[in-house]
Amino acid sequence: MKILVNSARLLVGLLFIFSGLVKAIDPLGLSYKMQEFFEAWAAAGYLKGLLTALTNYALPFAIIMIALEVILGLALLIGWQKKISTWLLLLLTLFFTFLTSYVLFSGKIRACGCFGDCIPLTPLQTFSKDLVLLLLILVIMGGRKYIQPLFSTVVNLGLITLMTILIFGLQWYVLNHLPLVDCLPFKKGSDLLEGRKMPKDAVPDKYDYVFVYEKAGQQKEFKLATGLPDSTWKFADRKQILIEKGKNNTPLINDFMMKTANDNDTTEAILSQPGEYYLLFMKEVPVLKDPLTSWRADIDFILKANAKGKPVFVITAQTKATATRFNISIEGKALPIPIFTADATAIKTAARADIVLYQMNGPLVVNKWAAADIARVAKGWK
Repeated sequence: MKILVNSARLLVGLLFIFSGLVKAIDPLGLSYKMQEFFEAWAAAGYLKGLLTALTNYALPFAIIMIALEVILGLALLIGWQKKISTWLLLLLTLFFTFLTSYVLFSGKIRACGCFGDCIPLTPLQTFSKDLVLLLLILVIMGGRKYIQPLFSTVVNLGLITLMTILIFGLQWYVLNHLPLVDCLPFKKGSDLLEGRKMPKDAVPDKYDYVFVYEKAGQQKEFKLATGLPDSTWKFADRKQILIEKGKNNTPLINDFMMKTANDNDTTEAILSQPGEYYLLFMKEVPVLKDPLTSWRADIDFILKANAKGKPVFVITAQTKATATRFNISIEGKALPIPIFTADATAIKTAARADIVLYQMNGPLVVNKWAAADIARVAKGWK
């Protein structure tokens, strides 16, 4: 029994630490997933007002949950506060099991994001993983007496304190300087035009079509295989029926489009241009209260880029706020910069910070910087 309990302790502790660290490199990804859950439950009519309000606090919840995973995993490994830590691990696992079961059985959410975007799992895999994890934690709780602290109380407390500082520090750094590891289709080296194409091994969905015709006040359905009615029947409707679900038939970059004010899609034209240019994603647009004291690294960069003949294109879902920012940027004169609209969800995928600058070479992503690093980008230009 002792060997079983300590083996389970090692496995569960390492898994929780690994799971937390994988999500800690991109805490915004978990916050978006939490918002997806809140919105799905609110749409289903469960505590709509509360859940809608909670979407505004998804990021703090995500940061705390990630930290809890890592800290509790370490606590289990070193045997620190074993009663409290095992109970918290059990409650956290029950919560995870509830989420993964909802993903699996409701079909309203594509994935739970248990290991972030770097290790995608199917709903069945994540639910099965949580069931095994739950069983292991029950074994640990049943044999808690076999868990002995690895170090003295002072050393264990020091390790927990150090881990707490490191995990919150890591998330703070990532939120200000972009994920340490980028597993999304907009990562450095990606060809955005290729990402928009259908995979070569894609199997399309198969549909059948049913046509509804009307005659003498009665409607009747017809299929192409059996033939359509004569001209005495009047067409009323057409129904599309999914016969067989396809496979791998969604592009890696599926919903990213850059549109002009006239709603023209210019994505292919911009990404196909040769040479160096820049894309400035603005998920949240800061207010330029005072051009002299407010943050304006983006404006300074655009001015320097224009002077060097390097094109810059702004992409945002907040077109009016963005236009206002650049219209008042230089003594009331607008910056010479084109602003394009994109879907807010697509921008969340492309920009893991409120403001993200891309260096492009044709369709290739050469480099990426968050707002905190934009000021130093142009310093290396000759």
